[in-house]
Amino acid sequence: MTKADIIEGVYEKVGFSKKESAEIVELVFDTFKETLERGDKIKISGFGNFQVRQKKARVGRNPQTGKEIEISARRVLTFRPSAVLKAALNGEQIPENHSELDAAEDAAADAAEAAGLDPEDLDEALEEMEELEPMKASVGGMKAKAE
Repeated sequence: MTKADIIEGVYEKVGFSKKESAEIVELVFDTFKETLERGDKIKISGFGNFQVRQKKARVGRNPQTGKEIEISARRVLTFRPSAVLKAALNGEQIPENHSELDAAEDAAADAAEAAGLDPEDLDEALEEMEELEPMKASVGGMKAKAE
């Protein structure tokens, strides 16, 4: 999807003129950009969070030559989808307590970052734990049958 597609969608669904729709979409993107440039977080309920993170300088390797190179410190943009968006993407029912789940995920990510951990690593660990839940239930059922 492109910016032009978004403008077209606003034009069709809201009924503004194409020029007005383009101005609104540009205004929203400009607001996002200015907010992120300041280093502020953008939280969109039911969608996700955008956040600028500072990455430290580190040593990397040129994959072609194997030579070590320094990767400079930089700011990167991260996006963490909300529980609602994750459920929608996976064709699951949206949890009734989705706002509580989103708040809990935000708190866990903030705590991980405060502890010096990468919130993206936390997301991967949580996903792995979610995948293990059905296995735990299955193993529990097998144990009960064995007894």
